Amino acid sequence: MNRRQFKKLGWALGAAMFALALQPGTAFAAKGIVKLHEGDWTGNLVFGKLAEIIIEDELDYKVKMVFMPAGPAVSEAIISGDIDAGFETWPSYSTTKEKYVTEYGGDGSVEMYTRAGVVGQSGWYVPRYVVEGDSSRGIEATAPGLKTYADLNAIGSIFTTPETAPKGRLVACPVAAWQCMDSERAKQLGVDYVTVELGSETAHWAELEGAYARGEPILIYAWEPHWVHAKYDLVEVGLPEYSDDGWPATDWPEDLTYNYGSPTLKDRAPEVHAFLSKMQLTNAQQAPIILAVDVEQEKLDTAVRAWMAENESVWKAWLP
Repeated sequence: MNRRQFKKLGWALGAAMFALALQPGTAFAAKGIVKLHEGDWTGNLVFGKLAEIIIEDELDYKVKMVFMPAGPAVSEAIISGDIDAGFETWPSYSTTKEKYVTEYGGDGSVEMYTRAGVVGQSGWYVPRYVVEGDSSRGIEATAPGLKTYADLNAIGSIFTTPETAPKGRLVACPVAAWQCMDSERAKQLGVDYVTVELGSETAHWAELEGAYARGEPILIYAWEPHWVHAKYDLVEVGLPEYSDDGWPATDWPEDLTYNYGSPTLKDRAPEVHAFLSKMQLTNAQQAPIILAVDVEQEKLDTAVRAWMAENESVWKAWLP
């Protein structure tokens, strides 16, 4: 290639790069980078994927997803600037909201953008066949008198496993960073069971699925809204009514989840801040996406985009 040809090639490449820079939605045209929290439960992932798609396709910012298990580290990452926004945090699992979030008496270094719309409730559950039996499957009730936590010690042998014998097993909240405090809850309530944390939501529900398929007793932590309540017939075990003073030796409170992030985002990316401050999903709106991902094994991106195609009036109302 001679000098003249090289010069022409340089002009052609330069023109191509300039044309690409003018295309909407490209890295060249993006107004900036927004860092979103990618958590370890499906509800959070649904919100995160919705935000990622809308921020990139509609607001022309690039999104970087930052994976981190739920817990205090997320708030610290927001304060340090490593994460800009997070989704669907459950107040009863947050140990930092009173320190950082104004609505809970904090200093405002983490901003609640909006209530997420999802209303959660957690608890301990058993399959209905444990209490009532299931004649269609030939299963007899093994704990017909089970109503509350106070009944559990007398029937511990029903829930024992080779690893926990002679004690019963509670398949507890799966991730320690979620701050569920199931071990402490059982201890303070005098429930003499071994609490087992399986480390991930996937492993947790696989344990329920296996026991349910075999018709075996299982005592397991679960929460609503969740697809497991559509797939499995579960009965909640009564816990003492929630109170701040009694926690964690109580039931969980009703959780009005919220989306949150850095208060500086309003100045750095005002359109994104305005959008996140409107972004809400009800339990009923979120449920089909979670079902598609967790049960029907659709890819998250596919499930979210399908929901968006059918619900344009919902998400377009969030745009600034």
